[in-house]
Amino acid sequence: MSLSRDVRTIAVIGAGKIGSAIIKAIKECYPDIKLIATGRRDITLENAKSLGADTTRNNKEAVTKADLIILSVKPHHFPVIIREVGRDVWNGKKIVSVMAGIKLRTLETVLTNAKVFRAMTNINASVKKASTAISTLNNDTYAKEVIGDMFKCLGTVYWVPEEYIDIWTALAGSGPAFISEIIDALVLGAVASGMPRDIAYKAILDVLEGTAILLKNRDVHPAEVRDEVTTPGGTTIRGLAVMESRGIKSALIETIEAAYKRSFEIGNDIDLYIKKELNL
Repeated sequence: MSLSRDVRTIAVIGAGKIGSAIIKAIKECYPDIKLIATGRRDITLENAKSLGADTTRNNKEAVTKADLIILSVKPHHFPVIIREVGRDVWNGKKIVSVMAGIKLRTLETVLTNAKVFRAMTNINASVKKASTAISTLNNDTYAKEVIGDMFKCLGTVYWVPEEYIDIWTALAGSGPAFISEIIDALVLGAVASGMPRDIAYKAILDVLEGTAILLKNRDVHPAEVRDEVTTPGGTTIRGLAVMESRGIKSALIETIEAAYKRSFEIGNDIDLYIKKELNL
């Protein structure tokens, strides 16, 4: 993978948890690319600097110097960024928003003459195992290739219609938290049955990784693997019966639906807020 020659400097506006994970992945992937990180707190800037980025509190300076900008601030901070930087400085630049909720049409209206993309990734970017969805209204194939190559540094990239981004936020963005809760519950079950926590934790991580690889390699419905493991009157069916009686599957379905609805609500609220704040 290689970024195009016209991308020599990338600015990450907001080098928090996701921003710093992106910086780390890009720097390891493209050591010759110059990275500029901004942040409001000393600890944020110190961390970004330790990852190989130049740092500044001046967002306008960072945007001006960069060929490609990643917007990774909290959505309600976006109007502050625009007031500080202005609206014309983005002209001709490639912009990727990883801010939740802010729609592509709003970004295109605010960021004058920029090539705008909207992405949703997750914290797994820190180990190059992120699942990133990207949307754009821009038909520039060259720009799409540049953005796609950059996010491949973080893990797997999927180009999706913007209408799926809020669902992606619930499934992939929040997914590591949901899966971590499930892992913790399974570990506690093993502890309750008499196994030391450290052994149980390592075991379930191995099981999770192995099952994911198995499903990917075989490309089958998860139910097929479940049925292969389940034998008449055995341990698996006894455990599955408890899961069924407690409504675990329906609870997980509702978990994703609730997270999606909240993402959609936040998106609409933030979009209206930004339009009001910037008099659009």
